[in-house]
Amino acid sequence: MEDMRLADRTASARENKITARGVQVYYGTNHAIKDVDVDIADRTVTAFIGPSGCGKSTFLRCLNRMNDTIPICRVEGRIEIDGEDIYDKRVDPVQLRARVGMVFQKPNPFPKSIYDNVAYGPRIHGLTRNRAELDEVVEKSLRRAALWNEVKDRLTSPGTGLSGGQQQRLCIARAVATSPEVLLMDEPCSALDPIATAQVEELIDELRENFSVVIVTHSMQQAARVSQRTAFFHLGNLVEFGETGQIFTNPRDPRTEAYITGRIG
Repeated sequence: MEDMRLADRTASARENKITARGVQVYYGTNHAIKDVDVDIADRTVTAFIGPSGCGKSTFLRCLNRMNDTIPICRVEGRIEIDGEDIYDKRVDPVQLRARVGMVFQKPNPFPKSIYDNVAYGPRIHGLTRNRAELDEVVEKSLRRAALWNEVKDRLTSPGTGLSGGQQQRLCIARAVATSPEVLLMDEPCSALDPIATAQVEELIDELRENFSVVIVTHSMQQAARVSQRTAFFHLGNLVEFGETGQIFTNPRDPRTEAYITGRIG
């Protein structure tokens, strides 16, 4: 019986890529995130939804310690990836961000060539031994971002010369080039037109075959389309978390229902 319980715990730990317990975030005296507990599964798209200022992007940035760059920000509680406390003093935030990639709201390619945008991470982290290996990583990453066929003949052209949707897919290629285990996306489609949005959403669905994807979105329709699990944040609290279908069709908390039906937000 004890062996079975141990096996169950081991399986559960393997399924959950990220575990957060008692997470609090303060900006000076402002208590922005309040006692959040959540388990984020591996190879799954998890959507964070909620009104503007509810804390969803702040919590997302806790998952790769981006809040470390804000002097007045303080994070308490425990966040583990594969059982490792990412806020342990021995964890190098730079190395952590190679494992936990991030794509931002506005496409932000570096003022470099398309090739050098994607090659940047593998170079600084020493992930390749020679130019042939780097070429292979760049091609693989651009293919993963469904961009290779569009740019393969102009890899030396500036990344900033691409269309908005292509720039965002370039940023996704740059993020996956370091072979992260988790991919964070902070409203990745909010600056894109409907066609580019559809391309990125299709890409997100493909990426979950290899990554745990966490996406912040203001669009409940997008959350319903791309995610398997959804977390609803309100006023710094994680109000409800569960299977996406259940959250949208049978929410347990009246605040979730009020947001989904448009009465708050």
